[in-house]
Amino acid sequence: MKIGMVCYPTYGGSGIVATELGMQLAKSGHEVHFISYAQPQRFDHFQDNLYFHAVEFPHYPLFEFHLYSLALASKIIDVIKYEKLDIIHVHYAIPHAISGFLAKEVVKNEYHTKLITTLHGTDITLVGLEPAFQPLVKYSIDQSDAVTAVSEYLAQKTYEDFDPKKKINVIPNFIDTEFYKKMNLPFLKKQLASCGEKVLVHVSNFRPVKRVTDIIHLVDKIRNEVSVKLLMIGDGPDRSEAEKLVISLGIQDKVKFLGKQQSIVELLSIADLMILPSEQESFGLSALEAMSCGVPVIAYNIGGIPELVRNGYNGYMSDLKDIDGLAESALKILKDEALYSYLSTNARRTAVEEFNIERIIPIYEKLYEDTLKV
Repeated sequence: MKIGMVCYPTYGGSGIVATELGMQLAKSGHEVHFISYAQPQRFDHFQDNLYFHAVEFPHYPLFEFHLYSLALASKIIDVIKYEKLDIIHVHYAIPHAISGFLAKEVVKNEYHTKLITTLHGTDITLVGLEPAFQPLVKYSIDQSDAVTAVSEYLAQKTYEDFDPKKKINVIPNFIDTEFYKKMNLPFLKKQLASCGEKVLVHVSNFRPVKRVTDIIHLVDKIRNEVSVKLLMIGDGPDRSEAEKLVISLGIQDKVKFLGKQQSIVELLSIADLMILPSEQESFGLSALEAMSCGVPVIAYNIGGIPELVRNGYNGYMSDLKDIDGLAESALKILKDEALYSYLSTNARRTAVEEFNIERIIPIYEKLYEDTLKV
Protein backbone atom coordinates (compact mmCIF):
# COMPACT_ATOMS: atom_id res chain seq x y z
CA MET A 1 0.00 0.00 0.00
CA LYS A 2 0.95 3.64 -0.49
CA ILE A 3 0.12 5.57 2.66
CA GLY A 4 0.23 9.29 3.38
CA MET A 5 0.85 9.99 7.09
CA VAL A 6 -0.17 13.45 8.32
CA CYS A 7 0.89 14.46 11.82
CA TYR A 8 2.51 17.07 14.02
CA PRO A 9 6.27 16.48 13.90
CA THR A 10 6.95 17.33 17.54
CA TYR A 11 7.48 15.30 20.72
CA GLY A 12 3.74 15.17 21.51
CA GLY A 13 2.09 11.77 21.77
CA SER A 14 0.22 11.95 18.46
CA GLY A 15 3.39 12.80 16.54
CA ILE A 16 5.38 10.03 18.21
CA VAL A 17 2.73 7.40 17.54
CA ALA A 18 2.28 8.48 13.93
CA THR A 19 6.02 8.44 13.30
CA GLU A 20 6.55 5.03 14.87
CA LEU A 21 3.56 3.66 12.96
CA GLY A 22 4.90 4.96 9.66
CA MET A 23 8.40 3.66 10.28
CA GLN A 24 7.11 0.19 11.15
CA LEU A 25 4.79 0.11 8.14
CA ALA A 26 7.75 1.02 5.93
CA LYS A 27 9.74 -1.86 7.43
CA SER A 28 6.81 -4.14 6.55
CA GLY A 29 7.10 -3.16 2.89
CA HIS A 30 4.50 -0.40 2.61
CA GLU A 31 5.42 2.93 1.02
CA VAL A 32 4.88 5.69 3.59
CA HIS A 33 4.86 9.41 2.83
CA PHE A 34 4.94 11.80 5.80
CA ILE A 35 3.33 15.18 5.18
CA SER A 36 3.96 17.95 7.72
CA TYR A 37 5.55 21.37 8.19
CA ALA A 38 8.79 19.83 9.54
CA GLN A 39 10.52 16.47 9.51
CA PRO A 40 9.40 14.27 12.43
CA GLN A 41 11.84 14.29 15.35
CA ARG A 42 12.54 10.56 15.13
CA PHE A 43 13.71 10.62 11.52
CA ASP A 44 17.38 10.33 12.42
CA HIS A 45 18.51 7.86 9.78
CA PHE A 46 17.64 6.76 6.24
CA GLN A 47 14.99 4.08 5.91
CA ASP A 48 13.77 2.49 2.70
CA ASN A 49 10.11 3.10 1.75
CA LEU A 50 9.95 6.21 3.93
CA TYR A 51 9.54 9.70 2.47
CA PHE A 52 8.91 13.22 3.75
CA HIS A 53 7.01 16.05 2.07
CA ALA A 54 7.28 19.52 3.63
CA VAL A 55 4.26 21.80 3.73
CA GLU A 56 5.23 25.23 2.46
CA PHE A 57 3.56 28.33 3.88
CA PRO A 58 2.33 30.99 1.45
CA HIS A 59 3.70 34.44 2.22
CA TYR A 60 1.36 37.17 1.07
CA PRO A 61 1.14 40.63 2.71
CA LEU A 62 -2.65 40.34 2.59
CA PHE A 63 -2.66 37.47 5.12
CA GLU A 64 -1.87 38.31 8.72
CA PHE A 65 -1.56 34.63 9.74
CA HIS A 66 -0.21 31.48 8.06
CA LEU A 67 -2.91 29.51 6.24
CA TYR A 68 -1.63 26.13 7.40
CA SER A 69 -4.87 24.21 6.91
CA LEU A 70 -5.06 25.24 3.25
CA ALA A 71 -1.33 24.81 2.66
CA LEU A 72 -1.54 21.31 4.16
CA ALA A 73 -4.54 20.40 1.99
CA SER A 74 -2.68 21.63 -1.08
CA LYS A 75 0.39 19.53 -0.24
CA ILE A 76 -1.76 16.44 0.39
CA ILE A 77 -3.33 16.95 -3.06
CA ASP A 78 0.13 17.14 -4.64
CA VAL A 79 1.31 13.97 -2.95
CA ILE A 80 -1.87 12.06 -3.84
CA LYS A 81 -1.47 13.02 -7.50
CA TYR A 82 2.27 12.38 -7.77
CA GLU A 83 2.55 9.28 -5.59
CA LYS A 84 -0.94 7.84 -6.25
CA LEU A 85 -1.64 7.25 -2.57
CA ASP A 86 -4.11 4.58 -1.50
CA ILE A 87 -4.69 6.06 1.96
CA ILE A 88 -4.28 9.35 3.78
CA HIS A 89 -3.98 8.65 7.51
CA VAL A 90 -4.31 11.84 9.55
CA HIS A 91 -3.42 12.04 13.23
CA TYR A 92 -5.17 14.63 15.39
CA ALA A 93 -8.42 16.14 14.16
CA ILE A 94 -7.36 19.82 14.19
CA PRO A 95 -6.58 20.70 11.43
CA HIS A 96 -5.42 17.47 9.83
CA ALA A 97 -8.76 15.72 9.38
CA ILE A 98 -10.27 18.85 7.87
CA SER A 99 -7.34 19.34 5.49
CA GLY A 100 -7.42 15.65 4.57
CA PHE A 101 -11.12 15.77 3.76
CA LEU A 102 -10.68 18.91 1.64
CA ALA A 103 -7.84 17.28 -0.30
CA LYS A 104 -9.90 14.12 -0.85
CA GLU A 105 -12.83 16.14 -2.18
CA VAL A 106 -10.66 18.02 -4.64
CA VAL A 107 -9.26 14.84 -6.24
CA LYS A 108 -12.23 12.49 -5.84
CA ASN A 109 -13.12 12.41 -9.54
CA GLU A 110 -9.65 11.19 -10.49
CA TYR A 111 -8.31 9.41 -7.38
CA HIS A 112 -10.09 7.20 -4.86
CA THR A 113 -7.77 7.76 -1.91
CA LYS A 114 -9.33 6.80 1.43
CA LEU A 115 -9.19 9.05 4.50
CA ILE A 116 -8.53 7.56 7.96
CA THR A 117 -8.60 9.80 11.02
CA THR A 118 -7.00 8.88 14.35
CA LEU A 119 -8.16 10.84 17.40
CA HIS A 120 -5.52 11.26 20.08
CA GLY A 121 -6.96 13.27 22.95
CA THR A 122 -7.15 17.03 23.25
CA ASP A 123 -8.35 17.25 19.65
CA ILE A 124 -11.60 15.86 21.10
CA THR A 125 -11.56 16.71 24.80
CA LEU A 126 -10.24 20.27 24.58
CA VAL A 127 -9.52 21.97 21.23
CA GLY A 128 -12.27 20.17 19.36
CA LEU A 129 -14.90 21.34 21.85
CA GLU A 130 -14.25 25.00 21.08
CA PRO A 131 -17.54 26.32 19.62
CA ALA A 132 -15.71 27.59 16.53
CA PHE A 133 -14.17 24.16 15.83
CA GLN A 134 -16.76 21.62 17.00
CA PRO A 135 -18.89 21.59 13.81
CA LEU A 136 -15.78 21.22 11.65
CA VAL A 137 -14.40 18.39 13.78
CA LYS A 138 -17.73 16.54 13.71
CA TYR A 139 -18.02 16.96 9.95
CA SER A 140 -14.48 15.79 9.24
CA ILE A 141 -15.02 12.71 11.45
CA ASP A 142 -18.27 11.89 9.68
CA GLN A 143 -16.64 12.31 6.27
CA SER A 144 -13.66 10.08 7.07
CA ASP A 145 -13.71 6.60 5.61
CA ALA A 146 -12.59 5.17 8.95
CA VAL A 147 -11.99 6.63 12.41
CA THR A 148 -9.84 5.34 15.27
CA ALA A 149 -9.25 6.44 18.84
CA VAL A 150 -6.33 5.57 21.11
CA SER A 151 -8.47 4.44 24.06
CA GLU A 152 -11.97 3.29 24.97
CA TYR A 153 -12.28 6.44 27.06
CA LEU A 154 -11.57 8.70 24.08
CA ALA A 155 -13.96 6.79 21.83
CA GLN A 156 -16.73 7.17 24.41
CA LYS A 157 -16.01 10.90 24.81
CA THR A 158 -16.24 11.31 21.04
CA TYR A 159 -19.61 9.56 20.94
CA GLU A 160 -20.88 11.73 23.80
CA ASP A 161 -19.65 15.12 22.56
CA PHE A 162 -19.81 14.75 18.77
CA ASP A 163 -22.44 12.07 18.10
CA PRO A 164 -20.53 10.81 15.05
CA LYS A 165 -22.16 8.77 12.30
CA LYS A 166 -19.01 6.68 11.94
CA LYS A 167 -18.02 3.73 14.08
CA ILE A 168 -14.92 4.55 16.11
CA ASN A 169 -12.36 1.75 16.13
CA VAL A 170 -10.28 1.63 19.31
CA ILE A 171 -6.63 0.93 18.50
CA PRO A 172 -4.46 1.70 21.53
CA ASN A 173 -1.18 3.55 21.50
CA PHE A 174 1.89 1.34 21.28
CA ILE A 175 5.65 1.36 21.64
CA ASP A 176 8.64 -0.64 20.47
CA THR A 177 9.32 -2.66 23.61
CA GLU A 178 12.73 -3.70 22.31
CA PHE A 179 13.71 -0.03 22.20
CA TYR A 180 12.00 0.90 25.46
CA LYS A 181 13.82 -1.61 27.61
CA LYS A 182 15.70 -1.16 30.86
CA MET A 183 19.43 -0.56 30.48
CA ASN A 184 22.10 -1.10 33.11
CA LEU A 185 23.46 2.42 33.72
CA PRO A 186 24.89 2.63 37.26
CA PHE A 187 27.15 5.57 36.34
CA LEU A 188 24.22 7.66 35.13
CA LYS A 189 22.29 6.94 38.30
CA LYS A 190 25.31 7.91 40.38
CA GLN A 191 25.62 11.13 38.37
CA LEU A 192 22.01 12.22 38.92
CA ALA A 193 21.22 10.80 42.37
CA SER A 194 23.07 10.30 45.62
CA CYS A 195 23.82 6.83 46.88
CA GLY A 196 20.67 5.15 48.16
CA GLU A 197 18.24 7.71 46.73
CA LYS A 198 15.16 6.38 44.98
CA VAL A 199 14.69 8.06 41.61
CA LEU A 200 11.28 9.44 40.69
CA VAL A 201 10.58 10.67 37.15
CA HIS A 202 8.00 12.81 35.43
CA VAL A 203 7.90 13.43 31.67
CA SER A 204 5.56 15.99 30.11
CA ASN A 205 5.14 19.33 28.36
CA PHE A 206 4.51 21.07 31.70
CA ARG A 207 1.10 22.40 30.72
CA PRO A 208 -1.48 23.15 33.45
CA VAL A 209 -3.34 19.92 32.66
CA LYS A 210 -0.25 17.95 33.79
CA ARG A 211 -0.45 19.38 37.35
CA VAL A 212 3.33 19.32 37.81
CA THR A 213 3.20 21.16 41.14
CA ASP A 214 1.34 18.17 42.60
CA ILE A 215 4.54 16.18 42.08
CA ILE A 216 6.60 18.74 44.01
CA HIS A 217 4.15 18.57 46.91
CA LEU A 218 4.33 14.75 46.79
CA VAL A 219 8.12 14.83 47.12
CA ASP A 220 7.83 17.20 50.06
CA LYS A 221 5.42 14.80 51.76
CA ILE A 222 7.58 11.68 51.42
CA ARG A 223 11.16 13.02 51.63
CA ASN A 224 11.44 12.49 55.39
CA GLU A 225 10.46 8.81 55.12
CA VAL A 226 12.31 7.80 51.95
CA SER A 227 15.42 9.34 50.42
CA VAL A 228 14.37 10.41 46.92
CA LYS A 229 15.53 12.39 43.89
CA LEU A 230 12.93 13.68 41.43
CA LEU A 231 13.88 14.12 37.77
CA MET A 232 11.54 16.54 35.96
CA ILE A 233 11.92 15.89 32.22
CA GLY A 234 10.43 18.30 29.70
CA ASP A 235 9.56 21.95 29.54
CA GLY A 236 6.55 24.22 29.25
CA PRO A 237 4.53 27.06 30.78
CA ASP A 238 4.30 25.61 34.32
CA ARG A 239 8.01 24.89 34.75
CA SER A 240 8.71 28.27 36.38
CA GLU A 241 5.90 27.79 38.88
CA ALA A 242 7.24 24.36 39.78
CA GLU A 243 10.78 25.73 40.22
CA LYS A 244 9.50 28.50 42.50
CA LEU A 245 7.62 25.94 44.60
CA VAL A 246 10.76 23.82 44.96
CA ILE A 247 12.62 26.86 46.28
CA SER A 248 9.82 27.89 48.66
CA LEU A 249 9.72 24.37 50.12
CA GLY A 250 13.51 24.26 50.43
CA ILE A 251 13.88 20.99 48.51
CA GLN A 252 16.29 22.08 45.77
CA ASP A 253 18.53 19.12 46.64
CA LYS A 254 15.65 16.72 45.95
CA VAL A 255 14.58 17.94 42.50
CA LYS A 256 16.41 18.26 39.18
CA PHE A 257 14.83 19.98 36.16
CA LEU A 258 16.42 18.39 33.10
CA GLY A 259 14.43 20.18 30.39
CA LYS A 260 13.67 18.45 27.09
CA GLN A 261 15.64 15.26 26.62
CA GLN A 262 15.99 12.77 23.78
CA SER A 263 17.63 10.10 25.94
CA ILE A 264 14.36 9.08 27.57
CA VAL A 265 15.17 5.35 27.72
CA GLU A 266 18.40 6.03 29.59
CA LEU A 267 16.62 8.19 32.15
CA LEU A 268 13.76 5.72 32.60
CA SER A 269 16.33 2.95 33.08
CA ILE A 270 17.56 4.54 36.32
CA ALA A 271 14.06 5.37 37.60
CA ASP A 272 12.25 3.60 40.41
CA LEU A 273 8.86 5.24 39.95
CA MET A 274 6.96 7.27 37.33
CA ILE A 275 4.54 9.96 38.54
CA LEU A 276 1.71 11.06 36.25
CA PRO A 277 -0.73 13.38 38.09
CA SER A 278 -2.52 14.71 34.99
CA GLU A 279 -6.11 15.85 35.29
CA GLN A 280 -6.74 14.75 31.71
CA GLU A 281 -5.08 11.92 29.76
CA SER A 282 -6.68 10.05 26.89
CA PHE A 283 -4.04 7.33 27.10
CA GLY A 284 -0.77 8.23 28.86
CA LEU A 285 2.03 7.36 26.44
CA SER A 286 4.78 8.47 28.84
CA ALA A 287 3.41 6.01 31.41
CA LEU A 288 3.58 3.19 28.87
CA GLU A 289 7.18 4.09 28.00
CA ALA A 290 8.08 3.90 31.69
CA MET A 291 6.27 0.60 32.17
CA SER A 292 8.11 -0.92 29.21
CA CYS A 293 11.34 -0.09 31.07
CA GLY A 294 10.00 -1.86 34.16
CA VAL A 295 9.04 1.31 36.04
CA PRO A 296 5.78 1.18 38.06
CA VAL A 297 3.43 4.15 37.62
CA ILE A 298 1.34 6.14 40.08
CA ALA A 299 -1.32 8.37 38.56
CA TYR A 300 -4.73 9.92 39.03
CA ASN A 301 -7.67 7.72 38.10
CA ILE A 302 -8.83 9.74 35.08
CA GLY A 303 -9.41 9.39 31.34
CA GLY A 304 -7.71 6.43 29.70
CA ILE A 305 -5.25 5.80 32.55
CA PRO A 306 -7.24 2.82 33.98
CA GLU A 307 -6.83 1.08 30.62
CA LEU A 308 -3.09 1.05 31.25
CA VAL A 309 -2.42 1.27 35.01
CA ARG A 310 -3.96 -1.42 37.24
CA ASN A 311 -4.01 -0.93 40.99
CA GLY A 312 -1.68 -3.30 42.77
CA TYR A 313 -0.58 -4.99 39.53
CA ASN A 314 1.69 -2.55 37.67
CA GLY A 315 1.15 0.61 39.70
CA TYR A 316 -1.45 2.51 41.69
CA MET A 317 -4.09 5.16 41.01
CA SER A 318 -5.58 7.79 43.31
CA ASP A 319 -8.53 10.12 42.93
CA LEU A 320 -7.93 13.37 41.07
CA LYS A 321 -6.07 15.96 43.20
CA ASP A 322 -5.53 13.41 46.01
CA ILE A 323 -1.85 14.15 46.57
CA ASP A 324 -1.94 12.32 49.91
CA GLY A 325 -3.15 9.22 48.07
CA LEU A 326 -0.32 9.47 45.57
CA ALA A 327 2.18 9.93 48.40
CA GLU A 328 0.82 6.88 50.23
CA SER A 329 1.18 4.79 47.06
CA ALA A 330 4.71 6.05 46.47
CA LEU A 331 5.79 5.13 49.99
CA LYS A 332 4.15 1.71 49.72
CA ILE A 333 6.12 0.94 46.55
CA LEU A 334 9.45 2.47 47.55
CA LYS A 335 9.54 0.85 51.02
CA ASP A 336 8.66 -2.71 49.95
CA GLU A 337 11.25 -4.34 47.71
CA ALA A 338 9.10 -7.42 47.05
CA LEU A 339 6.13 -5.28 46.03
CA TYR A 340 8.35 -3.11 43.84
CA SER A 341 9.74 -6.19 42.06
CA TYR A 342 6.22 -7.53 41.48
CA LEU A 343 4.94 -4.22 40.07
CA SER A 344 8.04 -3.72 37.95
CA THR A 345 7.77 -7.17 36.38
CA ASN A 346 4.08 -6.69 35.64
CA ALA A 347 4.66 -3.21 34.21
CA ARG A 348 7.06 -4.67 31.66
CA ARG A 349 4.71 -7.60 30.99
CA THR A 350 1.77 -5.24 30.35
CA ALA A 351 3.78 -3.28 27.78
CA VAL A 352 5.08 -6.37 25.98
CA GLU A 353 1.88 -8.42 25.96
CA GLU A 354 -0.69 -5.70 25.32
CA PHE A 355 0.94 -2.63 23.75
CA ASN A 356 3.92 -3.90 21.77
CA ILE A 357 4.18 -2.35 18.30
CA GLU A 358 4.31 -5.79 16.67
CA ARG A 359 0.87 -6.56 18.09
CA ILE A 360 -0.74 -3.25 17.06
CA ILE A 361 0.63 -2.80 13.52
CA PRO A 362 -1.38 -5.73 12.05
CA ILE A 363 -4.55 -4.13 13.45
CA TYR A 364 -3.84 -0.95 11.50
CA GLU A 365 -2.96 -2.96 8.37
CA LYS A 366 -6.29 -4.81 8.53
CA LEU A 367 -8.12 -1.50 8.98
CA TYR A 368 -6.39 -0.17 5.87
CA GLU A 369 -7.26 -3.27 3.86
CA ASP A 370 -10.90 -3.28 4.99
CA THR A 371 -11.25 0.43 4.22
CA LEU A 372 -9.88 0.02 0.72
CA LYS A 373 -12.46 -2.69 -0.02
CA VAL A 374 -15.42 -0.38 0.66
